[in-house]
Amino acid sequence: MSLKIRLSRGGAKKRPYYRIVVADARSPRDGRFIDRIGSFNPLLAKDAAERVVLDTEKAKAWLEKGAQPTDRVARFLDAAGLLKREAKNNPKKAEPGQKAQERAKEKADKAAAAAAPAEGASAE
Repeated sequence: MSLKIRLSRGGAKKRPYYRIVVADARSPRDGRFIDRIGSFNPLLAKDAAERVVLDTEKAKAWLEKGAQPTDRVARFLDAAGLLKREAKNNPKKAEPGQKAQERAKEKADKAAAAAAPAEGASAE
């Protein structure tokens, strides 16, 4: 049985509140879980102490048993000092996609072709 430490959503519409739970990887996001180890309230200020509440002893025990945290929970565990998470780097994130690059190249070619006859006419 593969275990995940993940977020389970609660709260009203447009007012999210998450529980940090240990659940079977096959169970639905808000479905059955094995243990609740904390909570996360994204509506609070980033420096608020109640924004992330985590039972470190339970989290450490579940990590030792082989539970795998999701990316967001791994951030919380890293902040609590229970897990080392490497910072991710995606240098290609800001580059446009392949089709956008093709359109930009076509546009540049058309502009160069339009500018070439204009230069020839002014030289005469």
